[in-house]
Amino acid sequence: MKLPRDLPGEELASLLHRYGYEITRQTGGHLRLTSTFKGSEHHITIPHHKELRVGTLKAILTDVASYLELDGDELARDLFQR
Repeated sequence: MKLPRDLPGEELASLLHRYGYEITRQTGGHLRLTSTFKGSEHHITIPHHKELRVGTLKAILTDVASYLELDGDELARDLFQR
């Protein structure tokens, strides 16, 4: 699946909310999200930029998909196809 090219960091954080991710702190230009969706804590850091780079977005989605035990494309489809 083709990833969005103009996704802000804050919007990604809100999309990940459905998987239990909550913003636990903001330091400078980065958001720290924590999820306990699967019983253990998982932390990710998202740049608070107007547009995330595609490689950064892919790395974040790969990390989240690994934690959720999903395929990366499956996670992307669930998040971005509405």
